[in-house]
Amino acid sequence: MEKTVIAGSGPAGLTAAIYAARADLSPLVVEGSVPGGQLIVSVDVENYPGFVEAITGAELMQKFRAQAERFGARFTQGDITSVEKTAGGFRLTAGDAVIETKTLIIATGAEARRLTIPTEKEFYGRGVSGCATCDGAFYRNKEVIVVGGGNTAVEDAVFLTRFASRVTIVHRRDYLRATPAEVNRARSNTKIEWLIPWTVEEIYGSRFVEGAVLKNAETGETRRFPCDGIFVAIGHDPKTEVFRDLVEVDENGFIVAAPGGTATSTPGVFACGDVRDPVYKQAVLAAGHGCMAALDAQRYLEKTS
Repeated sequence: MEKTVIAGSGPAGLTAAIYAARADLSPLVVEGSVPGGQLIVSVDVENYPGFVEAITGAELMQKFRAQAERFGARFTQGDITSVEKTAGGFRLTAGDAVIETKTLIIATGAEARRLTIPTEKEFYGRGVSGCATCDGAFYRNKEVIVVGGGNTAVEDAVFLTRFASRVTIVHRRDYLRATPAEVNRARSNTKIEWLIPWTVEEIYGSRFVEGAVLKNAETGETRRFPCDGIFVAIGHDPKTEVFRDLVEVDENGFIVAAPGGTATSTPGVFACGDVRDPVYKQAVLAAGHGCMAALDAQRYLEKTS
């Protein structure tokens, strides 16, 4: 019987591992099939405190992991495929392993929705981004595309005008799902242009993005559109499928946590990072949540032991 199991190995999960290990809980981290979380695709991370120079996301996550291992955290790779409540805690299945634990910290994150084109994956982290607030500063005086028509896309476009010389919103429909107030704010910004209804058919470049092939959804016309970056703002999907019968989630699948803490609707289960945060989606905030979850789990074990 483990004292605590941490599902996920991004900033939230690894910070939880550091704090849980230092509390002598000997945490077991189930890394998932892609250890390190979303951050590992980032070529340069410039906004994580403590690093004056840019660091790659993969290197930053390796430092997190090494620090957790230093204090005694243990790791196993694989995806959790089932979880159930038991009399003494919880039983998880991860690959061929069955793991029992008194507490569970869910830090499985959320995944940015992708475009259904092969070249997007090729350029992800090299000009294609799912986070304007993370990567916008890299595009100072450059031209970028924002793909999407909801509030996130329009808000991202406005934010990017702080850096980019031109921001073009590309949306596949002839109407926007964003609120009128957000649309009006964007339309009044002289740096923002609109291509509606258009879709991104292909992304081209050498090592980094150099442009996109766009297609008019009504006429079928195609055109090459030179740009330096493409921000995909069509939503995020929390990785909560396996936990939805265990804890309460909201209408979009994000785990509902107690205000000011990380406790979920099920005693002994805690949630941290993007899996419970549909708004900010920042590594530094996820790390803070991970700290909170480890402390909450520690206090729960002290009260129930």
